[in-house]
Amino acid sequence: MREALLDACFGETRHGRTCQRLRDGRAPATGLALSAMREGKLVGTVRLWHVSAGGRPALVLGPLAVDPACRELGIGAALMNQALAAARARGHDAVILLGDAPYYARFGFSAEKTAGLSLPGPFERDRLLAVEFQAGSLDGAEGMIVPTGAALPKRRSVRGLQAHAA
Repeated sequence: MREALLDACFGETRHGRTCQRLRDGRAPATGLALSAMREGKLVGTVRLWHVSAGGRPALVLGPLAVDPACRELGIGAALMNQALAAARARGHDAVILLGDAPYYARFGFSAEKTAGLSLPGPFERDRLLAVEFQAGSLDGAEGMIVPTGAALPKRRSVRGLQAHAA
């Protein structure tokens, strides 16, 4: 269900995007994978992931996805508010994302603290945004944003299992 929603929102080429490199093979941060349901159907999702931002612990948020048929219902804003409140309650100091500055400004995000940070791929500098829960947590942060979260267990393919059993 989640993968179909993400494909509907971002297209099947989403796997090649820069921020996906921070999520590939990693588990989302504990308690920070949220979903929105409407009439038994998944209509929204957001997750946060552990990263090091120039040596500073932080979270990366994304992707935030809302079913195109449910836009304008406030689902994205509700997911954002819940995700940020949960991250703060769990003691995280900062959240970083790559997104539309005018949209995310309402949640406190700006490019003020990200000028010295980079991502493992192409990105538009003015779209790299952050919000601090602990003032100064990203002060002077410089360097690459890299994943630090728990690795997902490797899946064994059915083909591999059949070959192994033979």
